[in-house]
Amino acid sequence: MNASIDSAGPSPIPEERAAWLRRELDDWQRAGLVDAAQAAAIGSRYRGVAAHRRVSLGRILLVLGAAFVGVGLIWLVAANLDQLPPLLRFAAVAAIWLALMAGAELSRAAGAVRGALRLMASLAFGAVIFQAAQSLQVPAFSPALIGLWAAGALAHAYGFRALMPLVVGVVTGVGWWIAQPLWDDGSVAGAVVGFGTAGVAAISLAVIHDRGLTRFGQVWRSVGALLGMVSLFIAAVPYTNTDAFEWDGWLVASLVVATVAAAAALVVARGRARLEPVVAVGVLAVAALMVRWDTGTDTSQVDLADWAHAAVGVVAFVALAVALVAIGTLRDNPVLTALAMVGLVAFTTFQSFAVFAAIVQGAWLFLVLGLIFLATGFLFDRARREIAASLEDHADTDQEGAGR
Repeated sequence: MNASIDSAGPSPIPEERAAWLRRELDDWQRAGLVDAAQAAAIGSRYRGVAAHRRVSLGRILLVLGAAFVGVGLIWLVAANLDQLPPLLRFAAVAAIWLALMAGAELSRAAGAVRGALRLMASLAFGAVIFQAAQSLQVPAFSPALIGLWAAGALAHAYGFRALMPLVVGVVTGVGWWIAQPLWDDGSVAGAVVGFGTAGVAAISLAVIHDRGLTRFGQVWRSVGALLGMVSLFIAAVPYTNTDAFEWDGWLVASLVVATVAAAAALVVARGRARLEPVVAVGVLAVAALMVRWDTGTDTSQVDLADWAHAAVGVVAFVALAVALVAIGTLRDNPVLTALAMVGLVAFTTFQSFAVFAAIVQGAWLFLVLGLIFLATGFLFDRARREIAASLEDHADTDQEGAGR
């Protein structure tokens, strides 16, 4: 029996699961449960492979249909139920939400259908929140309502290990995190702090989730990467400054939460995973320094300080993009690579028109910008390929060492 298993070669498993197995084997060796030879023998039976996920047309249509139904329910609450008494309106919307929850969690529907039902249920919960607020005469645009919606969606996600409610909860939760401190006294610097701290918290949660909820970690990691890029993008705008900015309770609380999350991630993570919260904190620090560095609002006259400000912003953003490519390759998360490339193109375009248009004008600006894109794209793709090749060589070396 053992000979037949060995002759078949190592069993292919997803790379994320193989990485988890390697971490567990290291822990078992340190605990004395297995020795080095036994750990190598166990590891040699499995081979990590990149996960190739295919999204079918039917799944896409199910997700789109569920999203439209959920948004339609919220719109219905806002516009077309005025003729019903408030209590009856609330009861009707709550009944729809409960029916969708029961259909998603109690039925034996296929995975794609269950995902669509879960998405509709999490969106319908938002309709319940807004209907209750309407009945209680709470302002419809209050960020607190979005926060309650996020809390319900996240409870649904973690209670049933449901991915679609997690997406809704993360999106609405981030919206609440950023909008709440800006509700009464908004400023551009406050927005940078909101996006930056949310990015640190999201990346830190992603690292913590890698201990058991890898799919959830991928969602948090993608959102955290986007938030970090947005914070650095805003901070690098030439006329972003600290005007009208004041520390309030919400901003201080967000900074404290982000710090605690980063510290927890550093404690839980191992090896290269510790670099992710460090990078997120570094992005927040650079964004804060860029906001403090005020070079004025006149972009028609570009002086040495403007050049230096733009150069630091470009270098920081390119470094972040390369870091996201590395993390995306390590984590088998192509979303990070796509975000890095799109963000780099958008940032370069904006900086070119905001800073360099005063010097390089007309067709020459587009020519220079095109050359920058070509060079950036070439270097970006080359870096991605080298990282992927390095990871493959490292994996082959590990497998050869385990087989000895």
